[in-house]
Amino acid sequence: MISHRQLFFRHVGQTSQAPLALEIVKAEGIYMFDEKGKKYIDLVSGVSVNNIGHRHPKVVKAVKDQVDKYMHLMVYGEYIQSPQVKYAELLTKQLPEKLNSVYFVNSGSEAVEGAMKLAKRHTGRYEIIAFKNAYHGSTHGALSLMNDENLTQAFRPLVPGISFLDFNDISQLNKITEKTAGVIIEAIQAEGGILPAEYDFMQALKKRCNETGSLLIIDEIQTGFGRTGKLFAFEHYDIVPDIIAIAKGMGGGMPVGAFVSDAEIMNKLTYNPMLGHITTFGGHPVSAAAALASLEVILDENLISEADRKGKIYVDALQNHPKVKSVRGKGLFLAFELEGEGSVEKVINKGVELGFISDAFLFDNSRFRIAPPLNITNDEISETVELVKRALDIL
Repeated sequence: MISHRQLFFRHVGQTSQAPLALEIVKAEGIYMFDEKGKKYIDLVSGVSVNNIGHRHPKVVKAVKDQVDKYMHLMVYGEYIQSPQVKYAELLTKQLPEKLNSVYFVNSGSEAVEGAMKLAKRHTGRYEIIAFKNAYHGSTHGALSLMNDENLTQAFRPLVPGISFLDFNDISQLNKITEKTAGVIIEAIQAEGGILPAEYDFMQALKKRCNETGSLLIIDEIQTGFGRTGKLFAFEHYDIVPDIIAIAKGMGGGMPVGAFVSDAEIMNKLTYNPMLGHITTFGGHPVSAAAALASLEVILDENLISEADRKGKIYVDALQNHPKVKSVRGKGLFLAFELEGEGSVEKVINKGVELGFISDAFLFDNSRFRIAPPLNITNDEISETVELVKRALDIL
């Protein structure tokens, strides 16, 4: 009989020549289990998706309850659907007044695509400015926001009118002009090795966007929903963006994304032309119900305020290990820099052997990621710290 592993490599499209290829048959809380019963601790939350762990009971109940009512009804935006309405109301209550309109999509890449279009439509301009070592997705428009030739050259020509600045360099902000439709940035660069923006830089960036009439788009896809000790990372900087892009931790494990702006801006997508942005499955009612339950859990269980304390436990326990050069990040969004070429790969591989999952970064091969579910317990943190130390000890 042909195994799942053989069928996986034969029929499932691959993203690399050497996928991890764990066959997971069950997941619960911070744990995943393979077909042989081996337990793995998810120390990356499915890359910032499972912020409240795998299969949180309130999310599972919300999904089941919604399936019993209805699933897909009609292309997004035509019908009033309770899960979407309730979610948009609860989310916007947590946001600044000018972030009051939610456009639902299916993923982070789609949220970025929608944000790019909205900035162009609102300003009547075409130039978009992004930052080096940022990752905003792999669809054609989102890929065009990446400056890494190794990842983009095979897909050229890309979307025109995109320029790149150095992250945290205030001196380059004068390149934002009256020709700039939007500036897209991660307040904490995720794939750049969890590199936070400097406070003064973000203040100056917002000021420059205001001066030029350019829309400030903040990508909160990995940093959102309590991951950094705030509901969204932009809150660390005392600014209000014009648009935010969200996904990943939004759905409690279900696929959903959105871009959020002011209704006066968002409504530009409804005319000249009508259907300025459209999606069939955006805000699918089952995913929206899961997202609502997930946000309620994050708020009701005070997971945001606990992220800093829990993150500090990891930092305090691991920063003095002889193989750790430095630690950076915020909350439970941490990157540990290691000594020695190939050290990150060794630690990640040893982690799989020991029963925990970590991850590397696209644009920084000297650091590995620790970003567990926000509801990880103190005992579970202690367990994972010891496992990580054992992995580090092999170096």
